[in-house]
Amino acid sequence: QVRLVESGGGLVQAGGSLRLSCAASGRSFSSYDMAWFRQAPGKGREFVSEIKWSAGSTTYADSVRGRFTIFRDNAKNIVSLQMNSLKPEDTAVYYCAARYGRSGGAAYNSWGQGTQVTVSS
Repeated sequence: QVRLVESGGGLVQAGGSLRLSCAASGRSFSSYDMAWFRQAPGKGREFVSEIKWSAGSTTYADSVRGRFTIFRDNAKNIVSLQMNSLKPEDTAVYYCAARYGRSGGAAYNSWGQGTQVTVSS
């Protein structure tokens, strides 16, 4: 497992942008799939986006596709989520997650502490 620390959350008006970052400890960061999830008040945790360890392929939830971009810097052990055209419904605690890339699609098993994103209307 890796230790993950998120940063970059905050308060923004609808239509604005934020960039979340997640710093990972340990070696072999490039061997891990990385993802962002979020949890809104009173709701369960939902998938937002992921970037695979090999070839850097990306996946997005329908609700954020075209507005959010996930990218990674393997030299700095960082994965980021650029969020544009934010909507009030994007308000949530955002979590960074990791899993070993060769785990055959197992559940993400390393989690950060979360960072709050609040979008005002």
